[in-house]
Amino acid sequence: MKQRGRHRRRRRGRAARAFLAGTALALTAAATMISASQATVTGSPGALKPLTAAADTDALRLTEEPVPQAALDRLSAELGPPVGVGTVLGGAEGVLRDSVDCTPAERAELPVSPAASRAYCWGTDDTRGWQPGAVTTSGDADDDGLWGAHRVVLSGWSRSTGPTAERGLARIALVDAGDLDRMRYTWALLAVPVDGGRDFRGLVSHVSGMVWYQNKLLVTADEGDGAALYVYDMNRVHRATVAGEAVGRVPGGWSAHGARYVLPAVAVYRTAGGAAAPHPATVSLDRSTTPDTLVAGEWTLDGSDTGARLWRYALDRGPGRAGLLHGDGAGQVRATQAYRSKLTGVRGVLAYHGAWYLTRAASEDGGRGTLWRQDAQGARAARCGADDSRACWSPLTESLSYGAESGEVWAQSGRTLFSLPLASIDRSAE
Repeated sequence: MKQRGRHRRRRRGRAARAFLAGTALALTAAATMISASQATVTGSPGALKPLTAAADTDALRLTEEPVPQAALDRLSAELGPPVGVGTVLGGAEGVLRDSVDCTPAERAELPVSPAASRAYCWGTDDTRGWQPGAVTTSGDADDDGLWGAHRVVLSGWSRSTGPTAERGLARIALVDAGDLDRMRYTWALLAVPVDGGRDFRGLVSHVSGMVWYQNKLLVTADEGDGAALYVYDMNRVHRATVAGEAVGRVPGGWSAHGARYVLPAVAVYRTAGGAAAPHPATVSLDRSTTPDTLVAGEWTLDGSDTGARLWRYALDRGPGRAGLLHGDGAGQVRATQAYRSKLTGVRGVLAYHGAWYLTRAASEDGGRGTLWRQDAQGARAARCGADDSRACWSPLTESLSYGAESGEVWAQSGRTLFSLPLASIDRSAE
């Protein structure tokens, strides 16, 4: 029976890949209907401009603020012992739909060129009222692509409807990607300890950027208190003991707004403040540098006079600093490299071997986004459609995650999660 099951999964995998190839052809045909006026960018943004002036680099400074250990210990004692990621995945009940089961609207979220090699769609029951955001994987967490024995994808979401108190709440889906023909997931709420660890509140963030590095998860923040990134420890995943919509301590235990698990923040990085300080809207990991670096990009208004700034921070390799940014003794973290791009409206950013990959959202409903490969020499992007448009990417991709061990880039747009080789992005850019 197990052997026949494997054959069925292989046949389904082949069918899905054939379906994706057909979908790419259909999307290419559809792209010919996108007029030149719908193209997100009609001209090349050119080369990246290095930022070296002190005024430019000082604005990128972050300050690290750890959550007091006593507060973490108190909260952990109240919540109960943490569980491992493997335990979380072992009880995953949600199942992502394979590409063959996605709706036409969901398939329209896929890139035209380069085409996705794998695609999955989220269910509507447990994502209704939630807005998708960033993606990171165990390929970021460890260079062998695994977290322990598990291959994992993390998908960020934020509450977009409901009572005012619930809007903006952030959660992640932990996806078991060990069997790519059956991707299962479960939810964990992102939280922030309060009252000295006697309670927690929900993180309020769109989760437009997220990186899992070693045992830490770094998440972009929408907080109004100058928070740039919140840090979570993947070894501190706790069970919610009470099912319900509340967040934090409730009669009889702890509630995580319907999620089965909760992650309390262990640190926060705050911006330098002031009008010149950019807010990192998207982040990713670059393992091609020494040391590994966290790369970041800011969001600017589409069509504004000022293009986006792109920069990077070194990740710490010191004892007890796994997954944190490298700073000085006062917790000051400075950018190790910074650029200005002429692109506006940048959503997702990825850097690898000196090249920066920048996504822009569709300029109008029903249009397509753009993916540019930009470096110090110039910029390139795929062309598609009868009008040779550069608008060939998914409509809205807010983050990109690259696993060097697999060569795959993961992203999501709408309710569609997909992957494709970085090499295909390079080949398609011209």
